[in-house]
Formats: sequence, C-alpha cells, structure tokens
Amino acid sequence: MANTQSNRIDFDYWLQLAQDDPERFESLRSEALEICINRAPDSQQARLRCLQWRIDRVREKTKNPMVACIRISNMMWDTINNLATGYQHLEHLQQGHPSTLASATILDFKPH
Repeated sequence: MANTQSNRIDFDYWLQLAQDDPERFESLRSEALEICINRAPDSQQARLRCLQWRIDRVREKTKNPMVACIRISNMMWDTINNLATGYQHLEHLQQGHPSTLASATILDFKPH
C-alpha cells in the first residue's frame, strides 16, 4: 500500500515501484501531486501548479537524479533566503530604521 492510515509516505513501496515499474511510478506520483494540490486552498493552487511545473522541468533537463535533487533543493533554499531577507527588511522598517533598499533619482521629463 502506498500510504498508511496516518497519511505518511511509504518510502519502501514507492522505491520498489520506481525500480519495478517507472511508468506506473510516474503516473501515481503525478496523481498524488494533483490530489495534494487540489487539497490546497483555491487561492494557492495555481502557484503550486506553477511550482510543480518548474520542478518537473528540472527533473526532465537533469539526467542524474541526485543533481536534480540538489537543483530543486537549491530552488527551495533560494526561496527561503528571499523570504528571510524580506522579513528582515520589514522588521528593520518596523523598528524605525530607514529603508536599506536602493534608491533612485526621479528625472523630470517634460513633453516636447
């Protein structure tokens, strides 16, 4: 069985399936992902589908599964780092410090 009653992933089942029947593994993997995305709030489903599309493209382009795993992991860490930077910036602003974002001079263009 793929999942236990507690909704935990049965790694041994999926590993065996991937080794014995890669096409069935991919089919069930896609189905499980779709079920997971459908359970998410409607407002998040499009974003999740886009993210899964990006992950699938990395997997397709990368022939070595370990390299694909590392690239996908790096995508995750990039997102986490961006969120942390945004959070730190907001925290900095809440403490009354001026923005550290780059500023620009606005040029006054007059119509001819």
